[in-house]
Amino acid sequence: MSGQKDDEMRAWMWTGLAMLLLAQGLCAQQAPLQLAESYQGEVQVEQYWISEKLDGVRGRWDGQQLLTRSGYPIRSPAWFTQGWPTQPMDGELWLGRGRFEQISALVRTSDAPEQDWQQVRFMVFDLPAHTGAFSERVAAMARLGEYGSDYLAPVPQFRLASTAALERELEQVVAAGGEGLMLHHQAARYQDGRNAGLIKLKPYDDAEAVVVGYSPGRGKYQGLVGALVVQDEQGRRFRLGSGLSDAEREQPPALGARVTYRYNGLTPSGLPRFARYLRLRPE
Repeated sequence: MSGQKDDEMRAWMWTGLAMLLLAQGLCAQQAPLQLAESYQGEVQVEQYWISEKLDGVRGRWDGQQLLTRSGYPIRSPAWFTQGWPTQPMDGELWLGRGRFEQISALVRTSDAPEQDWQQVRFMVFDLPAHTGAFSERVAAMARLGEYGSDYLAPVPQFRLASTAALERELEQVVAAGGEGLMLHHQAARYQDGRNAGLIKLKPYDDAEAVVVGYSPGRGKYQGLVGALVVQDEQGRRFRLGSGLSDAEREQPPALGARVTYRYNGLTPSGLPRFARYLRLRPE
């Protein structure tokens, strides 16, 4: 009985500390970014530019330096961004399919060997300061090769003629190890926050939440973390236990950290159904 009370006390203390850290984190100003809506059904596919959703670390080039999505400087070598344009660029630091953990670790490391950056590419998918429609921005991004950088490239954009073709493309990308597709309406302007003209299409839903506490483990996880208590953008709280490795249960993401989770729709009460921890966001 005393063991159960100890567990409850530790959970209460963790949650209280989490609330303090979360309140401090909310005071930090994050760099504004354009965000995609999830695919909800059929769209007029022929009106959209389509690209692969890259499994990398999102970055923002402000014309002088690389920043994380939260606005923190990314310590890349000086030669990596040499000769880049002064116009802001929104993109993904990418090593290739299935290599998110490697690029995430590299971005988080302040003293990584410079040679580790030689395989990285900043794949540009938008130009935040460009006031034209997305079709105009696609044409502008296609000219990035003129800057002569081996580490800068636009994300390939293409067209499809039907929903059936879109579904086939999704199947092929996922089968090859990709995450999914992005659909960007040809007439959409860049805007901070959710943009109905930008849609992500994946075989599952995913979202992000902030760690605000821990649930103690039981049984074989006694003495470890049983689940992360997280809070999403809408203020909803729920637990992420499935998907955590033994190492992550021993050393879980820190309080206040942002994590990504997968889920399959929502429950009648509005919570993510079958929520599963996926990974820690780099920043």
